[in-house]
Amino acid sequence: MSAPNCLRCLVRPSTAIPLAIPRQASPLVAPFAPFSTTTATAAKKEVKGHVRGGKKLVLGKFKKNKVESRVRPPGPGERKAYRKRITLSNDNAIQVPWLTDMGPGSLLDTANVAKVLALPEEVQDQLRASEAFKTTQSWKMFRKPSVLVRTETVDLMNRIQGAVEKRQTLRVAITGDKVAGKSMMLLQAMSHAYLNNWIVIHVPEAHELTTACTDYAPIPGTEPPQYTQPTYALKLIHAIKKANEKILAKTYTVSAHPELPQNIPANTPLLAIANAAKEADGAWAVFHALWNELTAQGANRPPILLSLDGLAHVMKTSDYRAPGFDRIHAHDLSLVRLFAEALGGGVQFPNGGAVLGATSRSNTPRAPSMELALAQREAEQRHADPAEVPQKDAFFRGYDERVEAVLRSVQVLRLGGVSKLEARAVMEYWAASGMLRAAVDEKTVTEKWALGSGVLGEMERASLLTMRI
Repeated sequence: MSAPNCLRCLVRPSTAIPLAIPRQASPLVAPFAPFSTTTATAAKKEVKGHVRGGKKLVLGKFKKNKVESRVRPPGPGERKAYRKRITLSNDNAIQVPWLTDMGPGSLLDTANVAKVLALPEEVQDQLRASEAFKTTQSWKMFRKPSVLVRTETVDLMNRIQGAVEKRQTLRVAITGDKVAGKSMMLLQAMSHAYLNNWIVIHVPEAHELTTACTDYAPIPGTEPPQYTQPTYALKLIHAIKKANEKILAKTYTVSAHPELPQNIPANTPLLAIANAAKEADGAWAVFHALWNELTAQGANRPPILLSLDGLAHVMKTSDYRAPGFDRIHAHDLSLVRLFAEALGGGVQFPNGGAVLGATSRSNTPRAPSMELALAQREAEQRHADPAEVPQKDAFFRGYDERVEAVLRSVQVLRLGGVSKLEARAVMEYWAASGMLRAAVDEKTVTEKWALGSGVLGEMERASLLTMRI
């Protein structure tokens, strides 16, 4: 018998006081604390399982099969080739009956001012090889590529021809407003050179040399260090060979070049030097040998035209880095240095020629030294008062002495709007080709000429923008 004060008896509930039977909670209603602030409406809702916000979690084996696209993806380089494709003819355009081809002396005759001349087919192939045509130009809208002969065109070609006759090298920087025709002026100069059997070396996009988009390597034994760009040098050699093949085959070397990948003896056509560039590793040596042969003094060489589009890109510090991670000046790149020396007057072509550099307003970095130098040269050409010549800003430290030295003695050609006579000539060509659906009268010409401020690119936008495909 257990003791009355055992632990079991002490914790047993008393039978005298009835216990309160708790109310059964509904399985559909969640219990709430007396101090809960939840509304009564929320309390009546069903309590379901956890619902994940956003997208539902779907396991891999339950995924629906994706609909595979039947469109073939573009191959390597296909998009770039489509973006850079140049179309020079339009079979749907009307053939202009009065259009004549450009001749060797067409751009020297003042009688051809305010006339549209067509480019011969052999010149088209040479210009295409040199990448003189731009994708932003409206070549694909007309039956045949043609150019407008401007007053500035005849003036520049006569200056180049006069320098060649005196066996001198003309150095000109072409500048002007946006879409004023600076690249077109380079194209016309190249066309004149090709028609007169000159050798043309053209750099179509200067930013490809300075924006760190191609490989580079230091040249041993150079102080300060110089850098070569093998892949671009190989591309440039192939363009020179393709555009000047006939002239290079008739021009012979002065000295032997055993240092090249292929031994080139003396009295060998220059075309053999260009053909020696097979790989990028030896491209700079081949280009350097070809350049030395073209500029050999006392040799029988044709006139040379060296041109570059996008002058501001080579008149600043490039995006390349030295081993110490310092940025490399553009003039320390071998190809840019070669052009800078020629533009600055350090290289004289044997039988004369020209060095042309065109600025760009649509794709250009800030180059304060170049802008100041060109403004100073323009003031000197106008014989302005010394007080009107622009001077350096005393509180600005971004000027570059190397750029100023290159542009200290160049001539400046500024392109602006065309005359009303030239505007009428080009509009008549547009109408004869079926691209301008309006009567070319005095009212229409004055309207488009005033609307575009005489700038050819703006006139084209106002007249032909709706016709672009």
